[in-house]
Amino acid sequence: MSRIGKLPITIPSDVTIDQVDNQIVVKGPKGELSTHVLSGVELVRADSILTIVRKSDSLNDRATHGLARQLIANMILGVTTGFEKRLELKGVGYRAATEGDRKLILTVGFSHPVSIEAPDHTNFKVEKNVIIVSGNDKQVVGEISAQIRRVRPPEPYKGKGIMYQGEHVRRKAGKAAKAAG
Repeated sequence: MSRIGKLPITIPSDVTIDQVDNQIVVKGPKGELSTHVLSGVELVRADSILTIVRKSDSLNDRATHGLARQLIANMILGVTTGFEKRLELKGVGYRAATEGDRKLILTVGFSHPVSIEAPDHTNFKVEKNVIIVSGNDKQVVGEISAQIRRVRPPEPYKGKGIMYQGEHVRRKAGKAAKAAG
C-alpha cells in the first residue's frame, strides 16, 4: 500500500472542501482551487480528517493513490498558507523590477528587457537581487519560476544567471586554467 496515500489529511477549520461529480473544490482564506478527482480513488471524510481510499488494487489505482492524496494536501496547504519560490540574480548589471505585483521586468544582459506576466493568483516581489514568486497553487508557482529561470539559466564558467535560492551551480575551469594546469 502507498505510504503517502494512506496518510490522513487534517482539514483546518477555515477550509471547506466540496466534491461535485469528479471535481474537488477547496476554499480557504487565500482563495479557491479545484482539480479533477482521479478515477481510482474515493474521498472519505470524517469530521476534520480526509482519507483517500483506493477503489481496487489494480496497478493504475495503486500508482495514483499517493498522487491523489498529495494533490489534495497541496491544495489545502495552498489556500491556507500559500507557496513561494525564491530565485537569485547573479551577474554584474543583472536587475529585476516589478510593475505592480503582476508584471516582472528582467534586465539580464540582453539588448532589451524581458517582461513576464504573472498568472492568476500569483504575485512577484523583488528584494535586491532576489525574486519571490508566491501564490496558492504549487504547480503554477513552480512553473512560472521555471520560466523565469529559463530566461537566463546559470552558466558553469562564471556562475552568472538566474538560479533558485540555495541551488549549487557546478563550476567548470575555463580554457586558460586548463592550459596552465
